[in-house]
Amino acid sequence: MNEIVQAENEATAVRREPTQKRSRERVERILACASALIEKSGSDAMRMSDVAEMAGISIGSLYQYFPDKGAIIRTLAERYNVTGQVCIAEGLQHARDREGLRKAFGELIDVYYAMFLAEPVMRDIWSGTQADKALRDIDLADSRINGAVLAAARARVDPTADGAELETSSFLIMQLGEATMRLAISVERSEGDALVEQYKRMVLREMVEAER
Repeated sequence: MNEIVQAENEATAVRREPTQKRSRERVERILACASALIEKSGSDAMRMSDVAEMAGISIGSLYQYFPDKGAIIRTLAERYNVTGQVCIAEGLQHARDREGLRKAFGELIDVYYAMFLAEPVMRDIWSGTQADKALRDIDLADSRINGAVLAAARARVDPTADGAELETSSFLIMQLGEATMRLAISVERSEGDALVEQYKRMVLREMVEAER
């Protein structure tokens, strides 16, 4: 848990948190403009001056909220992660038996993959995860959070299972899932589909064997 808090603090400490409505609206406009620029040309081509111009603010005002491009990208990454965490938690909350859990998790894999395919900004950000330590930390914290949710669902289905083993394997399942998604969007669509399908079979097989 300390690692999660540390990663979150490192990601958020670089920007000024807005407290007033006007400031919050400005931050939302900045992020919307940054997303539009990333979708159009990619994060590598996005410049802070372009974001400021599109948002209709001075470059100085932009730096008050985001000291560099990396801070904007990390904020967007965190937001996508929260969306994914909510999706996973909701998808697993009603699983009460083994078959229900396997069905729910298999569907979540498809949903998550569809999110990657449908969101060019999300694809762009996470394609550069390995080159950015801050993004790697955010990715790791995200896997821990989602792994804890999966472990809780598996423990609910099988109360006799070893809790530590469930936590470790569930964390690994989630981290491998993130890696699979990044790999899948970096190759041709047909190959990406096959990779995700193979991951799904491997994970569901692991969950079946672990429950025996």
